[in-house]
Amino acid sequence: MSATNHPAFGRIMPFVFVFLWSTGFVGAKFGLPYADPFVFLFVRFAIVIVLMVPVVMLMKAKWPKSLREASHIATAGVLVHGIYLGGVFWAIDTGLPSGLAALIVGLQPVVTASVVGSLLGERVSARQWGGLVLGLIGVALVLLPKIGDGIGITPLGIGLAVLALFGMTAGTLYQKRFCTGMDLMSGTVIQYMAAASFVGVVALFKDDLTVEWSMNFILAMAWLVLVLSIGAIMLLMVLIKQGEATRVASMFYLVPPTAAFFAWVLFDEHLGMLGFTGFGIAALGVALVIMKR
Repeated sequence: MSATNHPAFGRIMPFVFVFLWSTGFVGAKFGLPYADPFVFLFVRFAIVIVLMVPVVMLMKAKWPKSLREASHIATAGVLVHGIYLGGVFWAIDTGLPSGLAALIVGLQPVVTASVVGSLLGERVSARQWGGLVLGLIGVALVLLPKIGDGIGITPLGIGLAVLALFGMTAGTLYQKRFCTGMDLMSGTVIQYMAAASFVGVVALFKDDLTVEWSMNFILAMAWLVLVLSIGAIMLLMVLIKQGEATRVASMFYLVPPTAAFFAWVLFDEHLGMLGFTGFGIAALGVALVIMKR
């Protein structure tokens, strides 16, 4: 039995993923002041590719056997890395409060559960639907007090956050449907190449192409590349491959509350009793979704 197939892996690793993924908001807060969103993402993806290609070659990882297979992998990469991250970063750049952006993206488990039956043949039980609703309530309790007075909320910002929501949802479902046989190492490189091409083109038309290489930017980029873009994403690929789409998606309910907790610890952003209560409700909702039938 491989390590990734061990029962303990399935119980512990989703929470490790939540912890790692949540730190991305901290890294973005440190790094985004020094580069526009799509330039930031392009640099991040390019560094990941430079680091991973030699590792893939040394490990003699298997590459896709056909252009069709590679295209499926690339499509999932654009959806998960390009549209999701690009949409979130651009939405916040327009002035949309990060709490509201996180709340919109936090609808992903419900959207996923609504379509998995027809697309993947997975049944969502009544208990799981109850868990999804509880998770959404918990996320709302954490984030709604942080939205503020509405300044900066525009149709463009809302639309970009919704686009990010559907990008991650579609990417998760697409990968579960078409990319379960991909090699994690080579597949990740292909996904980042496709995503880098996507955000690079957007940056050419939208962003100021300059980067201020401050120490904060370098440290934030190092964390986002090594821990998020390599560690957390490869862990997500394993979870998608091994788990039901609804159960994997439900873990994203814990990301906004966890990110809010990190912001409270590191940046002294107010969380309060309501926030801690929401955190607990979201955790209970996830537990109801992922527990064995």
